[in-house]
Amino acid sequence: MILQIARRRFLALMGGLACAPFLSGCAPKAQPISIATHMWPGYEPTSLARLMGWLDEKQVKLIETDSFTDSIKLLEEGKIDASGLTLDEVLRLREKGIPLSVILVCDVSAGADMLLARPDIKTLADIKGRRVGVEDGALGALMLYQVLLAAGLERGDIKPVSIPVDKQPDAWKRGEIDAAISFEPGSSKIMKLGGKVLFDSRQIPNLILDVIAVRTSVLGEAHADALRHLVSAHLKALKYINTNPEDAAYRMAPRFNLPHDQVMATFKGLLLPDLDNNIRLLASATPTVLKSAEVVADAMRKAGILHKQADLKGLLRPEYLPRQD
Repeated sequence: MILQIARRRFLALMGGLACAPFLSGCAPKAQPISIATHMWPGYEPTSLARLMGWLDEKQVKLIETDSFTDSIKLLEEGKIDASGLTLDEVLRLREKGIPLSVILVCDVSAGADMLLARPDIKTLADIKGRRVGVEDGALGALMLYQVLLAAGLERGDIKPVSIPVDKQPDAWKRGEIDAAISFEPGSSKIMKLGGKVLFDSRQIPNLILDVIAVRTSVLGEAHADALRHLVSAHLKALKYINTNPEDAAYRMAPRFNLPHDQVMATFKGLLLPDLDNNIRLLASATPTVLKSAEVVADAMRKAGILHKQADLKGLLRPEYLPRQD
């Protein structure tokens, strides 16, 4: 147990007893920070770190949710301190009055987010008048906006169908949607059903990033060690995935509900930044993520997701990254 001591405190003399025998009661013990993540390859190093025994639950309590909407709900209800989120969702929540700061970039989407369509839909323009499945939230709205922009269409030209990504394959089977804004684990299932990629995040580089976002109120000395421990554990597990992919795949397979030899394929289309790249993204003189946030915020305003100029002050807090050797 790590003791967080703001200042030296002494017990009052009681019956002539000295403080020393009760020293553990002299300093307050910080509660562990709580973080929610849902099933997504970019967040899996944190879950693997816990599995490997590298995540001290006395410092960090990891809550695994079923979807990003569940994680967001916990944040909105004030039940957790941090969450794995897309950058656009961080900006949306900040506008709603939930102050969040980014301490780590988990992944950069480079093809992992996509528009899948039935074989008879040959071009983006062909989605006009068709039913497009899209998950509620900032990410779905941002991707749909970018798809429509590339297609030269407006939202009124299609028939949006609100549906979570994990429910999209069944909706596809039932013939309820003609196309879908999707990502893993739904995208590979839809592709096996005949879905073809018409647009993906390679066409909008550095716009879709998954990050660990923390309530700004938690960013203080009392939780500094826990936050550094969380980031270090994630990066340690990421290094293990890169250097021992076979063993890591076996360990992650139950979480992915996949045979071990299919696990690593779920990371396709994702760039997973290590420490050096996180420093470049978050802590350089001109942080890449700050530039991306400006572009994303502008696109979100145009899409009607944000309603005012985004305040990016305090968005990035790179001081919890480990020091380079």
